[in-house]
Amino acid sequence: MLYINNVSLLAMLLICQFAVAGAYEDMIDAVKRDDTRAISALLKRGVDANTSDQEGSTLLILAAKEGSAKAAKQLVAARAQVNARNSLGETALMLAALHGHQEIVRELVDHGADVNSPGWTPLIYAAVNGHVNISRLLIAKGAQVNTAADNGFTALMMAAREGHASLISLLLANGADLDLKSATGFTALDLARDKKRPGIAEVLVKAGAR
Repeated sequence: MLYINNVSLLAMLLICQFAVAGAYEDMIDAVKRDDTRAISALLKRGVDANTSDQEGSTLLILAAKEGSAKAAKQLVAARAQVNARNSLGETALMLAALHGHQEIVRELVDHGADVNSPGWTPLIYAAVNGHVNISRLLIAKGAQVNTAADNGFTALMMAAREGHASLISLLLANGADLDLKSATGFTALDLARDKKRPGIAEVLVKAGAR
């Protein structure tokens, strides 16, 4: 009888594990589709808003990456951790800034997301693709323009490297330092020249770069 009971308990545990795994897969799909009705139902079934995948990406991080604005708002309301990081050290705010999802950026910063996270900051991530409006929003919320990433890159260096003139103008207007150097000794001007961006180099020289 004890053996039978143990087998039955094991079977029940396995069924529960499969059910949880299936619900999580359903939640990922709902987040990607920005399906608030499905997300609400799954949260009521007990799916944790802070559940993460094997790479450490939480549901909120996935929503930020995908641009699922309604899902992001719903997860924040369900107390998802806004400053959680994945295995690469990326937060939801960083990925929303990188991919240009301004509505999600605003939602996150309004609910306590760190605009000055150590290392690669949301502002540097926004600079990769030249998102001016997101950068302006981050600066308005207190993002430090001259914070450097692990390799010494600042938002200005990234904007110069990638050729984003409008963003460079915004950063300079907010105190970006032209003389800062990366870990390998490159300034923003050096990076613009290295990437053969004469127009960007001219903007920087006119601003006082040497």
